[in-house]
Amino acid sequence: MKPQPVASHEKLSPGRGLALALVVLALPLLLGGWSITRNKGINPSYVERIEDGKTKRSEILTLFGDPQETERTPEGMIYVYKTFRPKENVKKKPKDDQRPIGLSSVDSPQELEERLKHSHKQEGPPQELGSMLTIHFKSDGETVMSHDFKQY
Repeated sequence: MKPQPVASHEKLSPGRGLALALVVLALPLLLGGWSITRNKGINPSYVERIEDGKTKRSEILTLFGDPQETERTPEGMIYVYKTFRPKENVKKKPKDDQRPIGLSSVDSPQELEERLKHSHKQEGPPQELGSMLTIHFKSDGETVMSHDFKQY
């Protein structure tokens, strides 16, 4: 009996191809949804899981991700996690120079450059600190020495 040659790639059945396409299309939505949920704040139930002297750095990274700030001190590493929320009751400041950007209103190339720099700034709504988690690690860099969580 002669062995049948095996194809190195077989065609996907229509059902498998559709499932694969749905997974590929849904993956960015799922990941995007996770980041939106993650950025809403520091989960207090996760903070309650931290045990000083026991919790490891890998557990902190799993629960909270990469810190926004890190500091290396002689006593050990410090991780800082912050969340922000839109500031309430903020009045907008009037802009000093409301002249439109155009060649007719520019006196010099330096002025044009300055005005272009300032016109491209992305100004979002004012933010204020919502919560902050500070974690101090022991000198081994792996074990939590202490932590402090504040919600504002």
